[in-house]
Amino acid sequence: MRAKALSVAGFDPSGGAGILADVRTFNRYGVYGAAVITAVTFQNTSGVEGVLPLSPEDVRHQMETLLRDMDFHSFKVGMLANAPIALVVSETLKEHGVKNLVLDPVIRSSSGATLLEGEGVDVMVETLFPISTVITPNVPEAEVLASLEIKGEEDMLRAARKVLDLGPKAVLVKGGHLKGDVYDVLVVRKPDGERVYRFRAERLKYDVHGTGCVLSSSIAALLALGYDVITAVSMAITDMRNALKERAVRVGKGRRVLF
Repeated sequence: MRAKALSVAGFDPSGGAGILADVRTFNRYGVYGAAVITAVTFQNTSGVEGVLPLSPEDVRHQMETLLRDMDFHSFKVGMLANAPIALVVSETLKEHGVKNLVLDPVIRSSSGATLLEGEGVDVMVETLFPISTVITPNVPEAEVLASLEIKGEEDMLRAARKVLDLGPKAVLVKGGHLKGDVYDVLVVRKPDGERVYRFRAERLKYDVHGTGCVLSSSIAALLALGYDVITAVSMAITDMRNALKERAVRVGKGRRVLF
């Protein structure tokens, strides 16, 4: 049986991020991808111009319809848009006893648009963090979630540990927003204590749209294929770095996207 993964996220009409990028990433790993839309965004490669959240009932209906039909091996949750949608997503996932949940805690776009307000962040933390296998915040998101300022690698580790205390099995803090070489820090909860893994790469000279979506959906795809969390994260980071060097293309007037 072919591995299957479900993305629950926003729709980016440019295809660089959101469910289009997620499903494209699943397929690249040979994993069948399905998707549930939480919100329609009005954006292109230059930025987000608006957001139209779906009703919580419509999000639940999409999820229930798919979950009655398919057995998914992993899940990726991205943009939730608001608190009611975050609550519906968590309730539906819990009702179906999902495993291998990768949560990309999308709070604000790189162009500055708010994609999840404060109450929604609280609901996400309270209801989705405890059932998540791995959470993948970037530095600004980790600062919000951990309530601390991140200036370097050790701050990233402190933030990851604080987020880990909120319930997930693992936290990957992505350091792309900091200056210098790119550091990512993974902290994994184990029965005999935590494990810390650090990843370092040279920074590229150009910016790419949708990297957070692609990385989190890569991890979800690898979990669907049976890899453990540490291996899945390590492979996904390596694949991402190769993609940034080989498959970052300019399709519009703004930032590059991964193809």
